[in-house]
Amino acid sequence: MFDRLRSDIRAVKERDPAATSTLSVLTNYPGLKAIRAHRRQHWLHTHGWVYLARAWSQWTRHRTGIEIHPGARIGERFFIDHGMGVVIGETTVIGEDVTLYQGVTLCGTGKERGKRHPTLDDCVVVGVGASVLGNITIGRGTRVGGGAVVVNDVPPNCTVVGVPGRIVVREGERVETVDLHHEDLPDPVVEMFRCMQRRIDRLENRLATDEARTSEREERRPAVPVGEARDHGGPDGDPPS
Repeated sequence: MFDRLRSDIRAVKERDPAATSTLSVLTNYPGLKAIRAHRRQHWLHTHGWVYLARAWSQWTRHRTGIEIHPGARIGERFFIDHGMGVVIGETTVIGEDVTLYQGVTLCGTGKERGKRHPTLDDCVVVGVGASVLGNITIGRGTRVGGGAVVVNDVPPNCTVVGVPGRIVVREGERVETVDLHHEDLPDPVVEMFRCMQRRIDRLENRLATDEARTSEREERRPAVPVGEARDHGGPDGDPPS
C-alpha cells in the first residue's frame, strides 16, 4: 500500500511542476484523493459490495468533482490533473502512466451492455475537455487534443484532434514515455484552409498564364487597314454606293 502511494505521489511530481512537496500533493490534489478512494471502491465492487462501492464513489464525486465508477479498472501511476468534471465509466480500462486533464469524459454511446466504455493503453494523454466514447481502444503513447471527440480506435503513437477525432501522423516520432505537451497539436481546420489557399494560388497562377498567352496572340495578329475595312461594303458584300 505504501509503495503504491509513493508511486502515485512520484507520478504527480513528475507531471505537474506546481507540485512543490509531498504534503501539498497529499492534501491539495483531488485527483490523487479520487484515485486512492477508487482503489478501495473497486475492491468492494469486485467482492460483491456493489451498492456500498457506488454510494462511496458518489461521496467522492461530491468531494473532489471527479466521478469514477467503482467498476473501472485503472493501472499504476494514473494522474488526473486538476480533475474537475472528469467522468470515467464502469467498463473503462486504463493502463499505466495515463494522464487525464480536467473535463475529460470516458463514457459509452448508448444503452448496450457488456464492454461499452473505452480502453486506454499505457502512456496515453487526454487533453482538456476531450471525450472518448464507446468500446474503442486508444493505443499506447497516443495524445488526444483538448476538446476532441474520439469515437473510433486509434493506433499507438498518434495524435487525435477535432470533432470527430482525426488521427494526425507524426512523421518519424514515436512516444515511448509520458508526453504531456497535448497543446502542441495541429489544427485540422487551419490545415484545410491552407490546402484551399494553395489550390486557389495554383488556379490564379494558371489563369494569369492563360491571360498572358491570349494577350500575346492578340498582339501578334496582323491589323486590318482602315481603308480595306471601308471597301468591304455592306453586310452582304455589295460594293459601296
